[in-house]
Amino acid sequence: MVNYQPESGMTSAQLTSDELSGGTGIDVVEIIETVIGSLDQSDSAMVSQSDGGHIWKFKYGSVEVFVQLTGMSEEDSLSVWSSVLKLPAKREPELFKKLLEMNWMTTFEAGFAIYDNQVVVLSTRTIAELSPGEISRLITVVASVADDNDEALVAEFSEG
Repeated sequence: MVNYQPESGMTSAQLTSDELSGGTGIDVVEIIETVIGSLDQSDSAMVSQSDGGHIWKFKYGSVEVFVQLTGMSEEDSLSVWSSVLKLPAKREPELFKKLLEMNWMTTFEAGFAIYDNQVVVLSTRTIAELSPGEISRLITVVASVADDNDEALVAEFSEG
């Protein structure tokens, strides 16, 4: 890995641009926003920025998708998730078996998990060596898997 040494006289805008790339040479925030813009079907995208990073929310089909960027260092992460079913659910052992089987067969780089009493589709990775294609794929896979499965899971397992 090559250490970056800014030239003397470099502007703060140039430094900020380098910080946004997380050392990857790409503008992670810009790429995330471009991908979300291409997937957002209802012009509903929102973003929140804090010292802890960025979080976006947008609508894809019948699901809301969240994208979180925790920061710009190589150790920071990009996480994408979408809720598909509220818990508790009917026949939970059968549901959980089905989700584990789907994790093996149909979710690609994403997976089903439980968070905050909800079944979610999620994917996460560090931003070290992250490429624009990987950003696009992470967001697209989570959105697609969630949208393809939420209605069937709700119909089969929802209690209410």
